[in-house]
Amino acid sequence: MISSRIGHSLDPLILKIYRILFMGKSLHPNVLTLLGVFFGFIAFILILRDFLILSGLALMISGLFDLMDGAIARNTDHVTTFGGFLDSVLDRYTDLFLMCGVVMYFMKRGDQFNVLMAFIASIGIALVPYAKARAEASRISCNTGLLERPERLFILLCGLLFNILPYAIIVLALFTHITVVQRIIYVKRAVRD
Repeated sequence: MISSRIGHSLDPLILKIYRILFMGKSLHPNVLTLLGVFFGFIAFILILRDFLILSGLALMISGLFDLMDGAIARNTDHVTTFGGFLDSVLDRYTDLFLMCGVVMYFMKRGDQFNVLMAFIASIGIALVPYAKARAEASRISCNTGLLERPERLFILLCGLLFNILPYAIIVLALFTHITVVQRIIYVKRAVRD
């Protein structure tokens, strides 16, 4: 939803941040992708250690690198099929490690309801991009739905930073599956038309 509305209009701002952070040095977009995964994994570890605000900050850094890799690839003519594939696969690792951390966080507290909600959210988080990939394998562009990755990360980030993680997980558990259903309906209509 956010991605489809904003598109690449943030690229100039992201490039400025990149130049400030790396002082004009040139990094390959795949290196930025790996840095995003690294900070996502740091966020996972911090969730396990009960440092939710710090994990939120690590997740923000991970998200920044995730934005940077695409912007740099587009602006340095490094857009490749493999780069897009690698980014997508590593995003799934990051997403699911984060959710594993959330599940374990609630397990340590004996909060069975939120363990279940986090598990249901994890399934939805895995299925949203899978539904898109299966549609695209059938040559149907499928960018529809409420919660794409930026929205999902934003919700999780709010949960971590503002100590409302149980509420964020319930929202993810519900709206990721609504997004999957939206994509199923969209593909059904596209095939029928």
